[in-house]
Amino acid sequence: MRRVSAAGFGNFLLRRPWLRLAVMIGALWSLSNLLTQPGLVALVTAQDEKNPTLEPVIAEPPPPVGSASAGSEGTGPKIIKQRTFMDSVKAGGYIGVIIILMSIVALGFGIEHTITIRKQRLMPEAFVDQLEDLISQGDVPAAIQCCEDPRNYSLTSEVVLAGLERYQNSEFGYADYKSAVEEAGEEYTAKLYRKTDGLNIIGVIAPMLGLFGTVEGMMEAFNIVASSEGAAKPYQLADSISKALVTTWLGLVVAIPAMMAFSFFRNKIDSLVSECGKRVEHIMLPLSRKR
Repeated sequence: MRRVSAAGFGNFLLRRPWLRLAVMIGALWSLSNLLTQPGLVALVTAQDEKNPTLEPVIAEPPPPVGSASAGSEGTGPKIIKQRTFMDSVKAGGYIGVIIILMSIVALGFGIEHTITIRKQRLMPEAFVDQLEDLISQGDVPAAIQCCEDPRNYSLTSEVVLAGLERYQNSEFGYADYKSAVEEAGEEYTAKLYRKTDGLNIIGVIAPMLGLFGTVEGMMEAFNIVASSEGAAKPYQLADSISKALVTTWLGLVVAIPAMMAFSFFRNKIDSLVSECGKRVEHIMLPLSRKR
């Protein structure tokens, strides 16, 4: 039997292209069978677990609904979309938007009250010391002019100005201007209280709007049940029930801080007005010895 060398076999393949193509297809088929053997796959998987790579894993697309593979592989992990804050706002509808706008207004009130309802604005220390020096020296016209200066506008200036004007125009002295000081103090305190009424109104209306949204959402849910003759699917009721819960949640989220801020500023006003009353009485005390 004649032996064929490797060079002779190569020349034979070069002269016959179809045979060369058949050899390549056979080699690829043999290699694919080798790579898909169970033992080799288990070996490669174990090697990957020991030496993980940093290459990204490309997930295969899920099988179409209704296919055989979808039914047999239904136990795989499911991706659940996380609900964002904007999704909650959209679920609340126009009522949720109104409540959020009210929260912005309440925040503005809180910032304004924090700036204006403080000791430095109601009782400026430099102004109080200057006023005390003028009254102790008996220079009432200069003290009145100082109180009328718009740059010195405060609770102290309004109260002392009322007392000094009554002192100049009255014949009864200390008793008369003391009542004027008390009246001016009560009027200014009422003005401060009225400033904080905005927080109180928001704190009362916000949960009521949330309750309104709850009722509206439940009505929509029951309408869906009625229109479907009791055969409504859970996903069909999800939007209406979500609206009912989200509006209540938004109403409470706005109302609770608003009521807390309202109570805080009311107590702060009482404390500052009481302190200012004691300070004004000490400032005006020298006038009781003039007459």
